[in-house]
Amino acid sequence: MAHNTTDRPAGKTPVAHLGMRLEDSLHAWREEHARKRGDVQTVLPFTGYGSTTWVRVLGRVVLAKPGYFRGNEKSLASKAIADGIRGWRNFISPPVNKATITVQVGDSKHVVTADRGGVIDVRLPAQMEPGWTTVTLHSEDGEETVAPVYVVDPAARVGVVSDIDDTIMVTALPRPMLAAWNTFVLDEHARTPTPGMAVMMDRLARQNPVGPVFYLSTGAWNVAATLTRFITRNLYPAGPLLLTDWGPTTDRWFRSGQAHKRTQLARLTEEFPDIQWLLIGDDGQHDEEIYAAFAQEHPDKVRAIAIRQLSAGEAVLAGGRTGRPGQTPVDVPWIYAPDGAGMSRQLAELGLLTEAE
Repeated sequence: MAHNTTDRPAGKTPVAHLGMRLEDSLHAWREEHARKRGDVQTVLPFTGYGSTTWVRVLGRVVLAKPGYFRGNEKSLASKAIADGIRGWRNFISPPVNKATITVQVGDSKHVVTADRGGVIDVRLPAQMEPGWTTVTLHSEDGEETVAPVYVVDPAARVGVVSDIDDTIMVTALPRPMLAAWNTFVLDEHARTPTPGMAVMMDRLARQNPVGPVFYLSTGAWNVAATLTRFITRNLYPAGPLLLTDWGPTTDRWFRSGQAHKRTQLARLTEEFPDIQWLLIGDDGQHDEEIYAAFAQEHPDKVRAIAIRQLSAGEAVLAGGRTGRPGQTPVDVPWIYAPDGAGMSRQLAELGLLTEAE
């Protein structure tokens, strides 16, 4: 039976979960051996975002051979091979527990600390112009990495939050195998874009050029580079990925994917209070339930909820459909369609898209 920490005797520190202690021991062993091989601290950059007064910087600190993740390939063929190698290396490279990183934002430098899994997730003050820019991350071993950042325009009033698996990407695998597939099948060519979704989202981005696009998933940060290549190669609008870390926490073996999505949605609402969100997901996971709860709590922050309907075969592989999402405010419209073309027609009826161009 779970107990609140307030029930423990005063002065006693909660004991970390067994999984957390095992993971820390494994990372420490891997870090020690990687150091002996001559590996150095390297920052893998993720796409960050912010406003004109702050920036959220995302990345992961791992140990790798000096320059291993740099793109020096000249031909497209060698680059494709190297992307796969770097993707695999991303997965097997040991993370650096509590690594200290220097982040340069403009002329300002900030010293930040990664978490147990080497993940950097920090909000820093900044003076920035709307649009795409970069920040620079320096590891303790002198490796330098540039991370892209999208600065949201203060004039933005509508934004998009989209799920990934079975929403913009069709994996067609049983749900228990999905995590392994996303982790080990590193070639984005092996993933199939959902018909019509890239066109629909591109139209949304072009007709609402100052509106941000976020990709919210329960996937692990290990696959961020692969997902980014998939998004780019299939002409989806660029945007930050909001992923998570699968590892154990202080009280459980694995983090809750649903809790991750709820937390990130709430955070976006706080960070961009003037934006209403178009929430895009599918009916094979918990997106309907999560989006309905969010709409109940923040009815004025949801412009619409768009759910991709899985085919009968996809629903079986996904473990079934989630069923009715529950009551939501009457002025929050829901749309259902099996593909991007069907969604586009209904979004046009809601005034979120003009007629097909």
